[in-house]
Amino acid sequence: MTDARLRHGRLSLALSFFVQGVTFALLVTRIPAIQDRYGISNALLPAFLAAVPVLAGVGSVVTEKLVARVRPGVVLRWAQPVVLLALLGAGAGGEVWQLGIALAAFGLSVGALDASMNMLGVSLQRAYGRSIMLGFHAAYSLGGIAGASLAWAGAHWDLSLLVSYLPVVAVLLPAALIGSRWYADASRTDTDQSTVAASRPVAFRLLLPLCLVMAFAYIGDSTVSNWSAKYLQDVLGSSEELATVPYNAYMVTTLLGRAVGDLGVRRFGPVAVVRCGSLLAGAGFAVVALASGAWMGILGFTMLGLGLCVIVPQTFAAAGRLFPAASDTAVARLNIFNYVGFLIGSPLVGALGGVWSYRGAMLVPMVMVLVTLVYARSFGTEQDRYGGGHERPRTVDVG
Repeated sequence: MTDARLRHGRLSLALSFFVQGVTFALLVTRIPAIQDRYGISNALLPAFLAAVPVLAGVGSVVTEKLVARVRPGVVLRWAQPVVLLALLGAGAGGEVWQLGIALAAFGLSVGALDASMNMLGVSLQRAYGRSIMLGFHAAYSLGGIAGASLAWAGAHWDLSLLVSYLPVVAVLLPAALIGSRWYADASRTDTDQSTVAASRPVAFRLLLPLCLVMAFAYIGDSTVSNWSAKYLQDVLGSSEELATVPYNAYMVTTLLGRAVGDLGVRRFGPVAVVRCGSLLAGAGFAVVALASGAWMGILGFTMLGLGLCVIVPQTFAAAGRLFPAASDTAVARLNIFNYVGFLIGSPLVGALGGVWSYRGAMLVPMVMVLVTLVYARSFGTEQDRYGGGHERPRTVDVG
């Protein structure tokens, strides 16, 4: 594969990550507005939030089977428009069943999208021979900032969900389709697609530590994305407008951390980076739980962004390194635990908040994120460092 094609593939994949960041942020930061529009009770809301990751897990499983026959780029090319249209459907409906259909479509397609995006990211990182995975996730964070800012504007101007979503989808959908022309899968030849997934079995016992880390990270992330707005409104007494700020602040620090994260991995190695991120995320949850006001809560969510941001991209990269001949399969299976984290995190915080307190509920993901320290060595050894004399041959390097 030529250097030009790799560069074009990297840019087009970064665009896809960006679009998904915008889309997801527009959904999760307007959860209170969606709840009001459809008249969903606080007791029923966790069920709706849980249904999306369950279906996304199904989408990831299906994608593992699909990429044995077609390239991940083909799956991504058609999954992303469905995600955007499902977002629009969530804002356009008026009945609960209509919301259910929209969220079902969103969940299934976002599972395929997340899996195929990260498959392509791992493949390109292998071709580049150095850590670039955090850069793709930085593009996602930038999209999240844009989406959260648009959500803030919608809440500030009291716009309907449809009016907020329609212009965004009208711009991003054709952009994503055009960008998809340059997706590059550096891990395959045109003649061996059907045998890639079966070329080397993925041993679950070797993948399990990374699966647990992925689940713990997304329990933390889902707590921010699904509950930060309601936490500021219901616990810390903020306005609806201010309640959109924590996710935005979280995404800003996530962007900053990921923008420099690849340099950190090359200099210090993935183990040190993941350990530092876990400690900072744990401290962020403690600040949120003890916050005396809205701005202190925002500070805690900001710390969470800086801590959690490095864990997920490095987990995907470690899976690719562990199974270089079957990275698509490893990534698809690991991606399921993304949704396991969401499935556990969203209803767990809601249930604990209802029967105990939302402050106390924040301590549970704090403990889970700190448990990541136990598994940090699964991300590599001293020989896996990058830069500063530690560069490895391009043919074997994926981390």
